[in-house]
Amino acid sequence: MFPVARTALSLAARGVRHTSIRQAHRKYEPDFHDKYGNLVLLGGAVAFSAVWGYVFTQLGIEWGFSPVGRVTPKEWRE
Repeated sequence: MFPVARTALSLAARGVRHTSIRQAHRKYEPDFHDKYGNLVLLGGAVAFSAVWGYVFTQLGIEWGFSPVGRVTPKEWRE
């Protein structure tokens, strides 16, 4: 079993070497994420903060207040 494992390991290592050599000779060109990734992330964070900042400060929503004790029932008319 040992020779079979050694052969399998050498084949795997040879494949890794071939792949790394092939990729080393290729010219690296930055893709969209390399060029604009951080800018897009920053723009999204700014837009998110602006929208929720508006919601929390301008819309006047009362968050988490219970109507218990403030709402009185109307008198029943027959």
